[in-house]
Amino acid sequence: MAFDRLDAMRAFCRIVELGSFTRAADALAVPKTTMSGQVQALEAQLGVKLLHRTTRRVSPTTDGTAYYERARVLLDDIEELEATVSQSRSVVRGKVRVEMPSPVGRFLVIPALPKFVALNPEVRLDIGCSERVVDLVQEGVDCAIRGGPVTDPDLVCRPIGQMHFVLCASPGYLASAPPLESPDDLVRHRFLAFVFPASGRQYRIVLNRGEERFEIEQPPAMRFNSGGAYLAAAEAGLGLVAVPRVEAQPLLNDGRLVELLPDWTPSSMPMSLVYPYSRHLSARVRAFTDWVSALMQADPAWSRDLPGPGR
Repeated sequence: MAFDRLDAMRAFCRIVELGSFTRAADALAVPKTTMSGQVQALEAQLGVKLLHRTTRRVSPTTDGTAYYERARVLLDDIEELEATVSQSRSVVRGKVRVEMPSPVGRFLVIPALPKFVALNPEVRLDIGCSERVVDLVQEGVDCAIRGGPVTDPDLVCRPIGQMHFVLCASPGYLASAPPLESPDDLVRHRFLAFVFPASGRQYRIVLNRGEERFEIEQPPAMRFNSGGAYLAAAEAGLGLVAVPRVEAQPLLNDGRLVELLPDWTPSSMPMSLVYPYSRHLSARVRAFTDWVSALMQADPAWSRDLPGPGR
């Protein structure tokens, strides 16, 4: 097989980013043996060793790190050039890998995807939905929708909306629980907590009424690191929760959950679109980011100012 330097560069860069021949081969959909041969040929062509190989991990040498930084820029420029040519022909094509929180995917993006597909039939989306905060560069993700403050200096951050929350519990739980007429009564209730999977940090529930604020501070009866499990626990009558309103609304509508203290609103979570500073936005990624930004900003359920209680 003839040596293709660009394919070898792509293989090498994915190995560096993922730290594994196997994961890189899976990401590029090529056999591991092919990828190994490409890197060996590249090293022979350059006359330097690019990778340290151990049984557990692959990492770049000093020369490999320098080569990766220049090769990544070159590959991004080539992709941008190809995208520009495609765009000039009014065709946007290629794969876009995106990550987002489960409620955003389930209740906003996925229901609207037929419209995106109709506008961009040649764009192939690879969508991940979870509460996990991914490393965009390490995992080869083009862009992500992220909740909460974005502090990573290597990411471009574009605010696009808010995730609104509702405090609720099941009728079964409330039937045997103490009366709940003000936030001061919450200390007598079973509180269920959500924990972010990556950091182990517990989501803080802060209730607001005008200028007044009240934070739920008692130790939780249970903690969950899955949004679906957290909501299921509330439906099962295990205690009270603060969950995304879009996720709870169907259960509120049919009476399986009841909104609590409707005059007090849990703090919303800012939602942002992020992507690495180190990558040029190709036409296909820009098509998706512009579309999903407009989608969230136009939807009242995700707007910055949600109408009053009971929405």
